[in-house]
Amino acid sequence: MPVDYLKRILTSRVYDVARESELEIAPGLSARTGCTVLLKREDNQPVFSFKLRGAYNKMATLSRAELKRGVIAASAGNHAQGVALAAARLDCRAVIVMPVTTPRVKIDAVHAIGGARVEIVLHGESYSDAKAHADALATRRRLVFVHPFDDPDVIAGQGTIGMEILRQHPDPIEAIFVAIGGGGLVSGIAAYVKAIRPGIRIIGVQALDSDAMARSLAAGRRITLKDVGLFCDGTAVKQVGKETFRLCRELVDEIVRVDADAVCAAIKDVFQDTRSILEPAGALAVAGMKAWTAQHGCRGKTVVAVACGANMNFDRLRFVAERAEVGEARESVLAVTIPEQRGSFRRFCTVLEGHSITEFNYRMADGAQANLFVGLQVAGAGDHARTIRALRAEGFATLDLSTDELAKQHLRHMIGGRSADAHDELLYRFEFPERPGALLRFLSAMDPGWNISLFHYRNEGADYGRILVGIQVPQADMKDFRAFLGRLGYPHDDESANPAYRLFLRGADDNA
Repeated sequence: MPVDYLKRILTSRVYDVARESELEIAPGLSARTGCTVLLKREDNQPVFSFKLRGAYNKMATLSRAELKRGVIAASAGNHAQGVALAAARLDCRAVIVMPVTTPRVKIDAVHAIGGARVEIVLHGESYSDAKAHADALATRRRLVFVHPFDDPDVIAGQGTIGMEILRQHPDPIEAIFVAIGGGGLVSGIAAYVKAIRPGIRIIGVQALDSDAMARSLAAGRRITLKDVGLFCDGTAVKQVGKETFRLCRELVDEIVRVDADAVCAAIKDVFQDTRSILEPAGALAVAGMKAWTAQHGCRGKTVVAVACGANMNFDRLRFVAERAEVGEARESVLAVTIPEQRGSFRRFCTVLEGHSITEFNYRMADGAQANLFVGLQVAGAGDHARTIRALRAEGFATLDLSTDELAKQHLRHMIGGRSADAHDELLYRFEFPERPGALLRFLSAMDPGWNISLFHYRNEGADYGRILVGIQVPQADMKDFRAFLGRLGYPHDDESANPAYRLFLRGADDNA
């Protein structure tokens, strides 16, 4: 029998624990986009995210016998807090399995909310890993599983957000933007909104490196991602739910994908408008709204973005601040080659007149030319493009690094590292979970005959780490090297052909 989501949403028990969150205008974002931008402030819920709506609604439907047995959940953090709060209110025991990459702020919050009723188990590096372990524990310990998204009662609980939006704003709405991980939030909102006002567009937003729903919809079937990105940990799902996939195929109009820089810019935008700091997944809808309105030239319309979570790990803020300017096209990162002759630097500065230089690194390449690594404040994408054209017109070879992850993450801190002795050098970026022994595992798995010729590490906030490694691997060892990468199992990117690496770090006499 088909699920009557409209009835389930209207009869949900969410207001035993949740509050009707504000729908408020964001003046800065409205001025930037030319639309009336309304933020649905789910970051203001008691657990600082929307997740308590679905978790409590599901647990409130359980029988006394089921509550007595206890519940179990798998979560990257926000669903865990909802389950913990529901367990406290309903006086039942809860086991919560969380990935080891979960930010400490969320783990501590679950402890604080649930107290002695909640047992936390850390397992795996993504939600999918935690879910598999939770399934096994549920069977072994006869616990009731509370799914974070693929359950009609959970979906209905999240759907009350759509109900509130339409009640709070009865006037026309062009589109509602919603972050997607497993799909429970967007499915619930879409189920209500499309039943009441089907003309409103429902637009999902996903991180580029965690886009299981977008890929599944394109393929016409649920697909499983091999790896998921860890920055937007709240939406880091390898496979979406069966029911949420069905609902999204039927009700979601389109999906927008955004990168980490765009998310950082969105966090800054919301902070400037509200003085609140969203977590990365919580800002996805805002990032997607900005991208969609710019792409479609949407002006004079009313759009809603669901600010769905604010459990930000404080240590991440330095990364967010560093990348926000690039994400909102207000910083250009460039590599510029100028001749080593008098007057060249003056000409270079003249071209950049009127712009503030945010970063400048210099290393002489040879007696004929110099390579400059430059960070530059710009007024937007148009100014960025004009500046590059002006530099090239002056005869300066210019490489745009504003979207180059290697340059922004590592090379900007390492300019001047050429070595004539680094023969047979391969350059790789690795991402691994920040936990004891992760780095040692990497080093121990390497063949002792391979020399590390370059190493750069940067902690981005206690949930995952990134390293840049130069490894000298003779051509005859390439088969063994590929086997090493397979055994290691960490996400990695080969940057050996990256033009920024060749310009700033590769040995001048190494043409391999």
